[in-house]
Amino acid sequence: MTPEDYMRQALELAKQAAAADEVPIGCLIVNPQKDSIIAATHNLSQHSEDASAHAEILAIREACRRLNQNRLRDLDIYVTLEPCTMCAAAISFARIKHLYFGAYDTKGGAVTNGIRFYEQPTCHHRPQVYGGILESDCAAILKDFFRKKRRQAKG
Repeated sequence: MTPEDYMRQALELAKQAAAADEVPIGCLIVNPQKDSIIAATHNLSQHSEDASAHAEILAIREACRRLNQNRLRDLDIYVTLEPCTMCAAAISFARIKHLYFGAYDTKGGAVTNGIRFYEQPTCHHRPQVYGGILESDCAAILKDFFRKKRRQAKG
């Protein structure tokens, strides 16, 4: 499968999150050698009342649990939004090889925006980063979600 194919699957997870009234971010962890998905998650911060329940953190936890290891070397992560600082750090600590993300996040992103976590001298592992995969689709689902939230708040 191509990066776009995997990102489409992550977008489906983001749609599930939106339907559950969660911020619509979807994430996959993939074994590219086997062309298989190890973990598939979406944000659960609201329903779990856990600020750390971002899609990336949940995917890393699930993949580590399934593989019985704390490092995810040679695996790839696909996420519909540029990771925040917490998630960028978790990706680094998990030693994930490639990070593919959809929409850029100028406010909360920490990869190509904000602190640019992987460029810091204290970062021990830097995944190869590919941003903008299906960017307009990934951005649209977030914009629609927050537009609806603002309408609800006014109404």
